[in-house]
Amino acid sequence: MEVKDGLLAIASEVLGDVQKEAEALILAAGEEAKNALRKAKEQADQNYQSTLDKAKVKAEAEKRKIASLTEVEIRNRLLQTKEDLVNAAFEKALGKLRDFVETEKYHDYLLKTIEETAKRIGSKKLILYVNSKDTAWLSQENLNRLSRKLSLELVLSDQAEDCVGGCKIQTADGKVIYDSTIDSRLQELKPILRTEVAKALFGKEA
Repeated sequence: MEVKDGLLAIASEVLGDVQKEAEALILAAGEEAKNALRKAKEQADQNYQSTLDKAKVKAEAEKRKIASLTEVEIRNRLLQTKEDLVNAAFEKALGKLRDFVETEKYHDYLLKTIEETAKRIGSKKLILYVNSKDTAWLSQENLNRLSRKLSLELVLSDQAEDCVGGCKIQTADGKVIYDSTIDSRLQELKPILRTEVAKALFGKEA
């Protein structure tokens, strides 16, 4: 074999080895790239799923929060509606009582209320407070008659009471006071009225 042929043979052999090595490196690099790509995709999928799960959890929490706030708002609105309707019924009752104090029957009611209230106190001298209209209507004759009937001294105050009707009576020393005004009695009945109106409007569970 000539030197030239020998060199070509060696060169061919070296080139062949280099080519195989290069192909092996390329193949390995390809596999590595595929693995890296697969791992990157898996990591991306995991990150995506994690982000998605967190978003779902957050969304559910927000939904519960919104639902809870909505329930609170609905409950508050319902309570406010009940109270508004009860107040409306109360005002209507007060309006009817204002009409009542303009009738003759009210005068009988007032005298009876004064008598019953005075009996409850049981003092020998009582100060009577009524509104300005009733002050003008009540005669000394009526007061004297009541005083004799009750065996006590009933004195009409010159200070008018700010009320729809009824009376307020106190002992001469002011230590005992009974408020029998229509306003006071209606206020005492308001909790009962609230319950009854709520039942009528919203049922037994109201």
